[in-house]
Amino acid sequence: MECSCSYDFDRIAQRRGTSSVKWDYADASFNGTDLLPMWIADMDFEVAPGIIDCLSAKMDQKVFGYGALSADYYDAVISWMKRRHDFDVKKEWICYTPGVVTALNFAVQALTEVGDEVIVPTPVYGPFYRAVCDNDRVLVKSSLENNGGYYTFDFEDLESKITSRTRALILCSPHNPVGRVWKREELERLSALCLEHGIYIISDEIHNDLVFEGPHTVLANISTEIAENCVICTAPSKSFNIAGIQASNIIIANDQMREKFKAVIQKNHAYSPNSFVEAAVIGAYDHSEDWLDHAIDYIKDNVEYFCAELSKRVPKIKALKPEGTYLVWMDCSELGMTPEKLNRFFVDKCKLALNSGRGFGDDGALFQRINLACPRKYVDEALVRIEKNVIPL
Repeated sequence: MECSCSYDFDRIAQRRGTSSVKWDYADASFNGTDLLPMWIADMDFEVAPGIIDCLSAKMDQKVFGYGALSADYYDAVISWMKRRHDFDVKKEWICYTPGVVTALNFAVQALTEVGDEVIVPTPVYGPFYRAVCDNDRVLVKSSLENNGGYYTFDFEDLESKITSRTRALILCSPHNPVGRVWKREELERLSALCLEHGIYIISDEIHNDLVFEGPHTVLANISTEIAENCVICTAPSKSFNIAGIQASNIIIANDQMREKFKAVIQKNHAYSPNSFVEAAVIGAYDHSEDWLDHAIDYIKDNVEYFCAELSKRVPKIKALKPEGTYLVWMDCSELGMTPEKLNRFFVDKCKLALNSGRGFGDDGALFQRINLACPRKYVDEALVRIEKNVIPL
């Protein structure tokens, strides 16, 4: 596929030899050789020119002392949330943290006590589990229902898991890895259940901009009551491929919840952004919206192409077409392998570095997750490698 826009998403960026976790550490991480990395959720596209320009201007200052976030930073975040998500945010609601995973841990520490129960719908991004267990809380899993490749909440199971010790639920919205963009009515029902039982919702909305079938519903927009009962975790990192900048904006409307959260930030001395956070975030939100729109179009084409080609060429593997994110969840159960053999098959035979489904929970054991935020050349190569090795089975 040729990219006809002014941004060259087909361009192959040189990522080897750049201390890239995804590229330089794939072989070691998977105990393989010559692997095509399509695992870690960052993009293989060059960053938007608007971000480069703002970072270059910052570099020109030639002094990188301790920094703070200016009014321009907060204005950029507030304007973006209103423009893209119709979400009215007040400046005082925004708490900077150096990443959403960090924020998930902080939120668990702030809103729950040791021994409290935290519900996590599964399968889900692995750090959700660690945010509960590493903080000595009790992990309670509630499996999503897989309806022929379309996942939904199992509300009966969710309610059955609630006890007097349940204090929080961690939500992934849009969902990684299954690709759901939750409908407003689904979120309304989930919110009502949590409000009824006095359960906080910690909502990871890091993929909120990357939606093909939507719109994305900000959880806090459901109602004033739920806005006062939730933590909204956002960041430009997935949308604009700037995860290495380490910037996230955690939005908390409830004053008491926010003060508890900020106290944890202070306790962990995580309140000081690095010298490039402000320039990158302003460059993204104020100067790179057009780039993002074109990137979403390109990724959507990749997703549709991959899912259609895989269905035609390798029908034993079922690719679940996502409504959002740039990640495709692949059901490999028809290959008849154990989870361990499945993982080694993709590494040793296909020479692909993918995320093992088991990393997202036991109910993902026979799945693999592939990242399609990359030039079409890599998508084609992945299809060739999968087809070549699956067909003879």
